[in-house]
Amino acid sequence: MSLFRKILRTGRVTERAEPATGAELMLAGGRLRGSVQVRAVDVGSCNGCELELASTFGPVYDAERFGVRLVASPRHADVLCVTGPVTHNMVTPLVKTYEAAASPKLVVAVGDCARNCGVFTGGYGVAGAVSDFVPVDFEIAGCPPHPDDLLRGLRRLTGR
Repeated sequence: MSLFRKILRTGRVTERAEPATGAELMLAGGRLRGSVQVRAVDVGSCNGCELELASTFGPVYDAERFGVRLVASPRHADVLCVTGPVTHNMVTPLVKTYEAAASPKLVVAVGDCARNCGVFTGGYGVAGAVSDFVPVDFEIAGCPPHPDDLLRGLRRLTGR
């Protein structure tokens, strides 16, 4: 059998999504249904997490097949994926972006820097971790996190 036929016959194979818990799916008394709109917010990272996030939505990992889409405006977003330690000049834009997102909304701290400032801890330009300025619903660890880990975390939002 040719490789092309085998690909057509097999299709895409993925494992089941991990079950969601707590605030990940419970928002304002309701559940997230259908597709989830994600806005990526960089608040001072080295861009490693952004590259992996872009790979997650690229043709290899294809996060959109699980109902997760990137959007350009926080006004259209259900989820804010925040990367990097919050620098002094990004505190106000982060808070304004959070306020601009429609409720209900979730905040995901992507990478070690967003979670706890990572290698930038104690840096003169670092104001703190994301959770110091906006409420974080869950975190994805890694420096930078692998696209598999990002996809696993984002799939928990859709349940697919």
